[in-house]
Parts: sequence; structure tokens; C-alpha cells
Amino acid sequence: MQLRQCAILQYSKTPARNASRSDAGGPSLRSPEFEDEDDNEAPHELRLPFPNQHPDCQPRTATRELRTVNPSRQHDRTFARAMVGPAVTVLFLMTIGPLLFSLVVSFTNLQFSTPQPMRWIGLDNYLDLIFKDARFLTALVRTLVFVLAGVATQTLLGYFIAWLLLHVNRFRPWVLGPILIPSVISSVVAGWQGRMIFNASYGPLNDLLAHLGIKGPAWLALPQTALLSVFLTDTWQWTPFLALVILAALQSQPQELLEAARLDGAHGWSMFRRITLPLVLPVAGVGILLRGVDLFKTFDLVYILTQGGPGDSSETLTFLTYLQGFKFFNPSYASAMSFIQLILITIMAKSYLGLVNRRGAH
Repeated sequence: MQLRQCAILQYSKTPARNASRSDAGGPSLRSPEFEDEDDNEAPHELRLPFPNQHPDCQPRTATRELRTVNPSRQHDRTFARAMVGPAVTVLFLMTIGPLLFSLVVSFTNLQFSTPQPMRWIGLDNYLDLIFKDARFLTALVRTLVFVLAGVATQTLLGYFIAWLLLHVNRFRPWVLGPILIPSVISSVVAGWQGRMIFNASYGPLNDLLAHLGIKGPAWLALPQTALLSVFLTDTWQWTPFLALVILAALQSQPQELLEAARLDGAHGWSMFRRITLPLVLPVAGVGILLRGVDLFKTFDLVYILTQGGPGDSSETLTFLTYLQGFKFFNPSYASAMSFIQLILITIMAKSYLGLVNRRGAH
């Protein structure tokens, strides 16, 4: 079999024609001028293509050519590494290095408030957080509820705003610009605006409620309304972002498919569930995922509006991590909290992406 694969077929055009003429027993049908021209041709060598050819049968010259490295290409690779090297070094020193250091610290008892030396304690911080720290578990549940409610509310409002903008063709640029203003301002500015809006004494929200005959509460001073104030401020700021993403997804729908669905009798809920949602979800799902991650990491609005209070009624997981690290000077405990948050965010993001992919496949 190997010999057959390595075989080289030698053939010559002239003997083949002579043999065919002698076998036929008659004169050639080709003209003499073509015969003389073909008879002077040299024998050709045909190499049969064998995809599974034995390695010993491969031409050595080709192997040597493949192993030859172009000096200019090697120089380009060296130059590229030299250009990328400083950026990679800065990235390691600014992100990866502190991340690894924080991971090591989470397995120790490092505390700045006590003079005890740092020692290795293994998983004690993680076990204390999961099984003993009621404040951490309460903040975790509060954060999960905050994330789910925020994503659902902003997605529904964003879809409604996008649907309205989709049917506004003439004045859409003039309407879209002012709507996006909250999403482009800083979260600190949005927090201070929320603080003025929810002020119990001179805030415009309570003034509006007073004109309607309703006495407004002290939004930022009551445990029942403190986290709600943070929620409303975040919804006001980031709903336009989701509206813009969903609007882009709605505009990218193929009109031929929509018209064909209408001809088949798809309208209303059936049109949305079977046509619009599968087309919009892959694009809008990215914006929803980003909003979910941002809501899980909410810190600045809580810091500006409520400081986690009153008590710990508006304390999110990120704000509790800040308190442990920078108020209670317990960096090992705060590092363990951070990595638990990282694991939870990764699990939630992977689960959500898997759900979106399965939904898109169906």
C-alpha cells in the first residue's frame, strides 16, 4: 500500500498515441503538423495526490522550504512583541497583579486595626461569610433582589420607549438626544440629582405629591424607601441605554420576515413571542447582561444617596465590601467578599448567556 502511494506515474504522450494507432491498425486521424509538434514533447511526470501519504514519501525539499523562517517576518514578530510588551506589563501591574495579591490576602487574617501578624487561615473567611455572617447574607439577598427588579423594570421600560421611538420617523433624532442625557452623565452627578429630587423638605417629588394631596415620605431617611430611592435613580439613569440598544435591535429586523409573518396571521403576542423576541434577544441580551453586572456592582448611588442607611436597610454587597475594607480595616475579609461576588457574577452571566443561546436556537 505504501509503495502504491509513493508511486510516480511516468507517461509519455507520443508512445501512447503510437500504441493507440498500432492497436487500431489504421492511420492517425491527427494532422502531421500536430503529430510532429507532439512527438518532440518530453515525457511528463505526474504525481498522484494522496492525502494520507506516508511521512517517508513526502518531498524533503518542500519540508525544508516550510521550515525556513523569513528573516523579515521574524523581525516583524520581534517588533510587535516589543510594542505590546509595555502595555502587557502595565496591565499586569495594574489589574492582574493586585487581583492575585487580593486572592492571597483572602486566605489570611490580615487586619490593619490589630497589630497581630498576618498568617495563613485557609478558607476560614469564606466559611464565616457563608455560614456565620448574617449581615453578609442579608446584603447578598438584597443585592439579588435589587438586580432582578432593576433588570426587569429597565428592560420593560426600555422596550416600551424603543417601540415608541420606532414609530417616530420624522423627529426621532430630536427626541433621542434628550432621552439619552441621563445615561451619559456621571453616576455621581446622577446621585446628587437624585438626592435633590428625593429631599423631604424642598425636593420636587414631594412638592408634586403635595399638589396632588399626598404627603410625601422622607425618602432617604426611612428604611422602607431608602433602597427604593436608589432603585428609582438607577432606573432613571440607565433605562435610556437599554432603550437605545433595543431600538437598534428592532431596526435590524428583516422586514421581509415580518411581512411574511403578518401574511401568515401572526399579530400581537404571537408576533412578539415567535418573531420579534427571537430576533431582538441576541442584541438586547448584551445590554441586559451589562446592566445586570452594573446593578450587582452598585456602589456610587448608595454612597451618595443613603450611605447604606438608615441602619443597613440599603446596604448592597459592594457597599458592605467597602465598609469592611476601608472602614473596619479588614482587607482579608473584604477580599473574600470580592471573590464571592466575582464567582456569583460569573455564574449568573454564564447562565444567562446559555439561556439566551438556547432561546435563540429555538
